[in-house]
Amino acid sequence: MGQINDVRGSKIRAKFMTKQIITLSDNAAARIKEIMSKDQQNSLGVRVGVKSGGCAGMSYIMEYTKEINPNDELIEDKGVKVFIDSAAVIYLLGTEMDYKKDQFSSSFVFNNPNETERCGCGESFKI
Repeated sequence: MGQINDVRGSKIRAKFMTKQIITLSDNAAARIKEIMSKDQQNSLGVRVGVKSGGCAGMSYIMEYTKEINPNDELIEDKGVKVFIDSAAVIYLLGTEMDYKKDQFSSSFVFNNPNETERCGCGESFKI
């Protein structure tokens, strides 16, 4: 759960809760570790973002991160570093990233509570 911070101003006192933008399942963290161990370009971690496209309008993207973008949000969880593209933060709040493997396929899965629609193939979403 998040941490509650107490902010005290001259006359206003407010409490707010901070929480990671994305949480990682154990499977997702293990898979990222495995991918990073095979990376020969010495990347810092993976970057997660959102782009326009797909049947429903938006798609998740993942790529290696070779340099730190000062606007990215950094999530360090279960021994891995995930950089969140600053433009994608609003779309990813509260998302759990998981990794699913079955007999015929394997992929990262984003369990996003903000999604209102998902295309039939599962590749794109709408908020």
